[in-house]
Amino acid sequence: MPAHENNDTTFSSLRNHFLLAMPGLTDAMFSHSITYICEHNEQGAMGLVINHPLDLSVGDVLKHLELDAYGQWGDVPVLAGGPVKPDRGFVLHQPTERQWDSSVAVTDHIHLTTSRDILAALAADDGLENAVITLGYAGWSAGQLEHEILENSWLTLPADSAIIFDTPYQNRAIAAAAGLGIDLNLLSGEAGHA
Repeated sequence: MPAHENNDTTFSSLRNHFLLAMPGLTDAMFSHSITYICEHNEQGAMGLVINHPLDLSVGDVLKHLELDAYGQWGDVPVLAGGPVKPDRGFVLHQPTERQWDSSVAVTDHIHLTTSRDILAALAADDGLENAVITLGYAGWSAGQLEHEILENSWLTLPADSAIIFDTPYQNRAIAAAAGLGIDLNLLSGEAGHA
């Protein structure tokens, strides 16, 4: 029997999970963050930080794209989704009847879209009630996320769409931890933001 045969365990995907940054994670992009994992397989993982605002609103992005901002989206902050491709937009949203040019269903209740047509719909206040808009994403190579979890950089828990769409961004990490009965302020030496 080969020495590594007992390592042939079934891969456990963290797709549709949250990563809560542990106090020891001091990287400015991830400190005090909550990240939603959109994809996780043997080749690596991709997620979006959903609680770190940029000094940029959705209205600013829409104006830059020469789309007029209307309704509820003009003043909504754009979030720093992660350090990879910080000039690329990502929209987490609940499913709609409309089909988008570049969209993937993460779950039956959460979709990820990267095409301009969804931004035009936001500008026109056409069919999207709940969405989180980020620039950039967080990416991990094969085995990297698993290694960081073993190093106690992240607390993992199943995602909750109510935290993504119904909880203000500044309360998302606290709300997710509270669902586990954890007070993040007790895990950290200080409360606050990065």
